[in-house]
Amino acid sequence: MRLRQLSNFALALYVWLVLTGSTAFAHHVMGGKLPASLPDGLLSGLGHPIIGVDHLAAVIAVGLLAAAHRLGPMLIVGYVLAQVAGAAVHVQGASVPAAEILVGLSVVALGALLLLQRALPPALIVAAFVLAGVFHGYALAESIVGAEPTPLYAYFAGFAAIQAIVALVALAIVRNLPRPVWEQHANVRLIGAGIVGLGIGAVMTQLVAAG
Repeated sequence: MRLRQLSNFALALYVWLVLTGSTAFAHHVMGGKLPASLPDGLLSGLGHPIIGVDHLAAVIAVGLLAAAHRLGPMLIVGYVLAQVAGAAVHVQGASVPAAEILVGLSVVALGALLLLQRALPPALIVAAFVLAGVFHGYALAESIVGAEPTPLYAYFAGFAAIQAIVALVALAIVRNLPRPVWEQHANVRLIGAGIVGLGIGAVMTQLVAAG
């Protein structure tokens, strides 16, 4: 029964990723306004990574990839900390050219790692998580640049917490299957393919916009 549920989940997630592959969601739950209070900052931080489908797809991929490793929860923490670092760099005024394209490429890379269908060396996973985390964190900070310290810190706490929760839930689902998810080749490929497709769509959208 649980294997059938996993198949249904994989199919639903794939369809959702493909249908939302344009990533045309508003990347801010405050309607484009800068958060001005602690509750505003926290709610914005909690919602931003979820309504941004590229960020959500990335964190789901992180949870699934981390599930194959004994220290999976620590890998997820590392990804979140890399995001915080990337966001801090943006808030401090640093500029990363073509940041949204890099975000899309990181989504493609994480989906491609899922398509490999096997546990990968920890060093490769750490490198992928750090790079992806920095790019996504930088992009997520765009909507908070210029905010006062209180909503700014609340935003950081919110986006770190929600992504850690999503990734850990994905990890827990995988680890509670009757056998490792890596043996469910069709399901892993389905999810990985959807994430790759979404990343390609995001990159193409940014390239068209830049042109």
